Amino acid sequence: MDDLLEISIFDNLYASVCEQMGESLRRTARSINIKDRLDFSAALFDVHGELVAQAAHIPVHVGSMAFALKSILDIIDPAEDEMLITNDPYGGGTHLPDITVICPVSIDGRRIAYLANRAHHADVGGTGSGSMAPASRLEDEGVVISPRVFWKSGHMLAPPLNELMGAVGDPVERHSDLMAQVAANLTGRSALLEILRMNGLRQCLKMMDRLKDYSSRAMENLIEEFPVGVFSFVDHLDDDGVGRGPVQICATIERLGSRLSIDFDGTAPAVPGNLNAVLPVAVASVFYVFRCLLGEDIPSNAGCLRPLDIKAPAGTVVNAQYPSAVAGGNVETSQRIVDVLLGALAKAWPGRIPAASQGTMNNLSLNGPGFAYYETIAGGMGAGPSTSGLSAVQSHMTNTRNSSVETLEFTYPLRVVRYELRRNSGGNGVHRGGDGVVRELEALAPIRGSLLAERRSRPPWGLAGGQPGKKGFDQIRRKGRWFDLPSKGSFELAPGDRISISTPGGGGWGDPE
Repeated sequence: MDDLLEISIFDNLYASVCEQMGESLRRTARSINIKDRLDFSAALFDVHGELVAQAAHIPVHVGSMAFALKSILDIIDPAEDEMLITNDPYGGGTHLPDITVICPVSIDGRRIAYLANRAHHADVGGTGSGSMAPASRLEDEGVVISPRVFWKSGHMLAPPLNELMGAVGDPVERHSDLMAQVAANLTGRSALLEILRMNGLRQCLKMMDRLKDYSSRAMENLIEEFPVGVFSFVDHLDDDGVGRGPVQICATIERLGSRLSIDFDGTAPAVPGNLNAVLPVAVASVFYVFRCLLGEDIPSNAGCLRPLDIKAPAGTVVNAQYPSAVAGGNVETSQRIVDVLLGALAKAWPGRIPAASQGTMNNLSLNGPGFAYYETIAGGMGAGPSTSGLSAVQSHMTNTRNSSVETLEFTYPLRVVRYELRRNSGGNGVHRGGDGVVRELEALAPIRGSLLAERRSRPPWGLAGGQPGKKGFDQIRRKGRWFDLPSKGSFELAPGDRISISTPGGGGWGDPE
């Protein structure tokens, strides 16, 4: 009992460091995407770069950092008074808008830990709106920042950021958000040093290892319950935005003694568009799914991954290689990887797994003179064996808020015409899938935009006889007439034009008859 009590105390202590980092970032950021939508994450790592604790932020952020921080530190290890910056998907990142800032923590010259936060910036350059439009090469999506020192002795260094600031529409906002990320790490470092002071360095370092060991044992216990057999599932992305599709994703799960094999063999090769995911994103999706199965009282750290053998063939859409474009892989392919994993697990544990949720983040980017706006739009959650799906929520690999009507209209030349539930879009079943939403915006000035969305061709599937959720659809209204809008691509809005996004519902669970 004392051991479990100590585990719980230190898990919460270390998680509180990450929560304080997140609150500092929220309060000091300038952009709506970070301040209002909370599109950021924070985490604590040990001296080896292994995840020790995280806050309840964005699964795709934290899970990918859990896998990739060691590779970043292999490239460059910051000195005590330095911080690193990177957004390079092929150097430990996810996609270019996600900028990571890493801070070392030392005592008397001894390296103790690392703190990192990752935030989505609404504009990092590139050929399309919001750095999220269809593209065929990584460099077309924005400025690539390989891991480098950008903060030293209390000052931000200009040379590492000159290219970024020259490529974005609002360099003041980018600079302010980066300063907020620095402030978040400084807040976390002060909080961690206070924990070390109060509890002793030796005890704190020992508990970092014990927390990881505890989570690893919990995952091993879960694997012991896993039935013997080979369980596979196949699902598809609609298309890659430039003419290739559908795009197959396949996962096979098999118990091998005390370990679990997750193999993505059979997945489609990398596509010409930007739906390719780098390996850390695939690992983050696996981390998320199996961490959910453990329950809330298990610490979320690198130990959860130890008993899992993840195989993702190089050159596929779940392990893309440079120079493939990857903006959509982070936000859309990660969601489909979760769907595929849950589909395979539903064959092994039919009474424990929910139906498919909306399976997309409905990424909308809008740009005009001096502003860049980005949001993901909620939809329906899949129903489960004991509950109906929630409506109008972000699900699985995203955990952001919506942009409030008041904030959106006050900050940007936009009017919110409709924002409501898309009634009966969830699949029918013993338990119904959650409903999606309808979000309709009117432009009050000339605006360039891009949309990156999924589940427009293939609906979110139901389970155990439950019906699928309804597919999403998108439209633009010009001169009083509505026109269908492709789910991936760029567009322009004149004053008075409207864009309407109708998001998918979740799948139902159980035969309604």
